[in-house]
Amino acid sequence: MNNTSPAQSPTWAQQHLPSIGLGGVAIGNEFEYISDEAAHHTLQAAWQAGVRYYDVSPWYGLGLAERRYGHFLHNQKREDYIISSKVGKMLRASKQNKGAEYFPHAHSPNNVTFDYTADGVRRSIEDSLQRLGIDSLDIVFVHDLSPDNKLLPTDWLDQFAIAEKGAFPALSQLRDEGVIKAWGLGVNCPEPILKTIDVADPDVFLLASQYSLIDHAYALKHVFPAVRARNLSLVMGSNLNAGFLSGSERYNYDPEKPIKEEYLEKRDRLRAIARQFDVDLRTASLQFALYPDVAVSVIPGARTPEQVKQNVESLQVAIPEAFWQALKEQHLIEADAPITNLKQ
Repeated sequence: MNNTSPAQSPTWAQQHLPSIGLGGVAIGNEFEYISDEAAHHTLQAAWQAGVRYYDVSPWYGLGLAERRYGHFLHNQKREDYIISSKVGKMLRASKQNKGAEYFPHAHSPNNVTFDYTADGVRRSIEDSLQRLGIDSLDIVFVHDLSPDNKLLPTDWLDQFAIAEKGAFPALSQLRDEGVIKAWGLGVNCPEPILKTIDVADPDVFLLASQYSLIDHAYALKHVFPAVRARNLSLVMGSNLNAGFLSGSERYNYDPEKPIKEEYLEKRDRLRAIARQFDVDLRTASLQFALYPDVAVSVIPGARTPEQVKQNVESLQVAIPEAFWQALKEQHLIEADAPITNLKQ
C-alpha cells in the first residue's frame, strides 16, 4: 500500500503493515478472565483468518499477553508475521506486587516500574523477547508517555524529557542498525505525538482512543496534518472505544468510570442510522478508522475466535455512501472526515 505523494517514498510501515491486526489488551485479561486455552484458540483463529500483524505490550496483563502471544507465535515462521510491542514499563516479579490492583483477572506476579531511558528501552525489549520466545520485534512503541497516565512517578513532561534524551535516540539507533524496523509512541492523547514529531525522528504512531465515530475531530484537524507533513503513519487503536461501539457498557479503558451521557446519546443515534441502512456499527467503526490517508492498520482486540472473524470480515463489507452522508447530515461525524478508502 502507498499513502504518500509522488514526491515521497513509501515508508516501511506504509509498505508492510496490513490493514488489520490483533490488539493484545483482551488477551491480557484486562476486562475479564480468559483461560490460556481460550486465548490460544483466539490467536489460532486470527492466524487462520489471515491476520499477520500482532500488537502487544508488557503492560497487558503485566506480562500475560506477551507470554500468550509468544506461546502461539514462536511456532510460526518469524518472517510470516509482524509484531509490535512497547517499552517504558519494566516488569519485576514481587510477592508484594500490585498485579491484582491493575489487572485482577490476569493473576500476574509482577510490579511495574516506568523507565524511559536508553538502557530501560534495551532491557525492556530483551525482556519482551524472552516472554514472547522470539528473536526480534518489528515495531516498538513508547507506551503511555502521556498526560492521561496517572501512574507516572512524575509529571509526564518530566518523563518525556527523559525519553527525549534516552528512549527516542536509542530506538532510532536500533532502527538504523536494523534491530527493529520502526518506532513511535503508543498513547491515548495527541500532545505526546505532536511533541515527538518536533523533537525526534519516529516512523509510526499507535493512535489509541483518538479516532472513532464517537470522538475524532481533534485527530482529524491537528494530528493528521502533522503526521502527513512528515510522511509518517498511524496504527489506529481502540476505534471501538474498547468495545463501546460494538455493545459493551464501558468507554475506553476505565470500566469504573461513568460513561458520559453525550456518548450514550451519540451511540444511540449512530445505531439508529446504522439500522436504517442495515449497517453493522462495528463494521462502520473499523472501516471509518482506515479511511484517512495516514492510517495503515486497525488493531481491534478480541477475546473469542468469533470476534476475530467478525473483525476481519468487517473490512470486506461494502457500506453505502448514503450511510456516511447521513452521519454528516446529522453532524455525527465531521464534515471533512474521509468516508471512502482511497488506498484500495
